[in-house]
Amino acid sequence: MSTVSRPRGAGTPSPRVDFGYATATLRARRLSVRIPVRLLLVSLVLFAVAVAAATAAITVGDYPLALGEVAAALGGGGEPFQRTIVVEWRLPVAVAVVVFGALLGIGGAVFQSLTRNPLGSPDVIGFDAGSYTAVVLTILVLGSSDYWSIASAALAGGLGTALAVYLLAYRRGVVGFRLIIVGIGVSAMLGSVNAYLITRAEIDDAMAVGFWGAGSVSRVSWNGLAPSLAIAAAVVLAAALLAPALRRLELGDDAAVTLGTRTGPVRLGLMVTGVATSALVTAAAGPIGFIALVAPQLARRLTRSPGVSLLSSAAMGAVLLAGAHVLSLAVAQVYRPVPVGLITVCLGGLYLIRLLVGETRGHYTGPR
Repeated sequence: MSTVSRPRGAGTPSPRVDFGYATATLRARRLSVRIPVRLLLVSLVLFAVAVAAATAAITVGDYPLALGEVAAALGGGGEPFQRTIVVEWRLPVAVAVVVFGALLGIGGAVFQSLTRNPLGSPDVIGFDAGSYTAVVLTILVLGSSDYWSIASAALAGGLGTALAVYLLAYRRGVVGFRLIIVGIGVSAMLGSVNAYLITRAEIDDAMAVGFWGAGSVSRVSWNGLAPSLAIAAAVVLAAALLAPALRRLELGDDAAVTLGTRTGPVRLGLMVTGVATSALVTAAAGPIGFIALVAPQLARRLTRSPGVSLLSSAAMGAVLLAGAHVLSLAVAQVYRPVPVGLITVCLGGLYLIRLLVGETRGHYTGPR
């Protein structure tokens, strides 16, 4: 490993060159952040691909547009009708698929690290089902459908389900596999509650909730997206601040305590952050499954890192949701509109089957 060292007597430290890691040091706060170069480059490429896919999706629809027309509309030029289509209708959806995909990737990475299991994601453990149930109750029972009511219900339902699963799985501590099994059971129970509520609702309300439950970004507008972006920024910041502690927790509680980590508060903060990522997406677009499950593991394979990374998982999540959105638009051109959540469930189901088969045969070598 080659480095550039500070000569003796020099007053200013020379910048460190490390061909294995990109290192950023803030001397004022004694903070050093080391990111593997491959992980950083792969993440940047993935984010670029996600933005390109989301931009390409703006050109597709009942009123097709060329990339030049999209660029002109984004720059304030072009015809007024084209500017309305691009800026008011399609741009918020394009932004949503990148941001929401990144949030789902972060949530999946958090819970897979906490449970040390590739199946540990909010949709598998049942937290998404809790958010969905709370929103269904809010819409069908309370008759409220504004953004803040749905967002509050989604967050409360996700956190309540997380607490219930944690308490049910607790036996002198929480084992990741037990947490997943209990979560699957709770998710099944909540699914039956959701089905009962929908069958008892009026036909119009049942259809609206059913379509929302399929997970669709096509109805996202600036009115609902603007508060989502503000909350998403706070969630991403919290995840970034907790990321070093998450790495230490992966070493085990004893090692984390030795390194100065307060495991209880940190684990609670990580769980709230992870639930908030999926709850925020559920509130704005409905439950979108399997992105949180798939993104961290695919990102880990591309970056060849020993464990899941929040940065690369966010980038992969953005790519997967943007790609699913493009695929749903392509299907709509030849058949009929298909919610993006159905696309992710179909593709994610195939990945889950492969993952379970690999686990059964003992071929999986990822983090536990």
